[in-house]
Amino acid sequence: MAIGDLKTDKGVKDLNLYLADRSYIDGWQPTQADVAVLEALGKTPTSSNPHVLRWYNHIKTYDLTTLPGEKKAPTILSSDNSIDSTTTKNEEDDDKDVDLFESDEEEDAEAARLKEERLKAYAEKKSKKPALIAKSSVVLDVKPWDDETDMKAMEDAVRSIQMDGLVWGASKLVAVGYGIHKFRIMCVIEDDKVSVDLLIEQIESFNQYVQSVDIESFNKI
Repeated sequence: MAIGDLKTDKGVKDLNLYLADRSYIDGWQPTQADVAVLEALGKTPTSSNPHVLRWYNHIKTYDLTTLPGEKKAPTILSSDNSIDSTTTKNEEDDDKDVDLFESDEEEDAEAARLKEERLKAYAEKKSKKPALIAKSSVVLDVKPWDDETDMKAMEDAVRSIQMDGLVWGASKLVAVGYGIHKFRIMCVIEDDKVSVDLLIEQIESFNQYVQSVDIESFNKI
């Protein structure tokens, strides 16, 4: 943007517009270009041009002789109040290079790619997670024929039953009355592998010891 004579209101307004989104005349730090414009301005700007006033007060805080660069009028200073044709051409060329629709499409494609990668990672993680095995805790009461039944032999017979998915646990004798005890034993079973009915049937097959078997408790784990 070309800025006109800074001794005129029009020139100062042009400079105010130029500094609306800039801290310095040229680049990202104060230079001798700021000094040249400051001297061309000649006087303190008024609050009617707030961006110029902000810039002016900021530059005045520096030791102007120490600022870098060559002290000469920057290219933005011109007696022509029109926009520089070279700048306009460059801006037009830049506009031609921008395809807003293409940018949106690229962003959508990137978002779709990221979503696909996350779904794939989730699927892989889920596939590696071990399947949950349904198990139950079962407590069985094994009743003998009478008080003369060998309870130790009964326990050994019951524990001799081995199945895939069956794990025997703690056991104890529980008084029934008249000197008779029943044998109570706990086991953990995998529901898909062990049938409780079949297990009871096998225990009752030891009929020299076992009169009957009852389920004292059955709980899913």
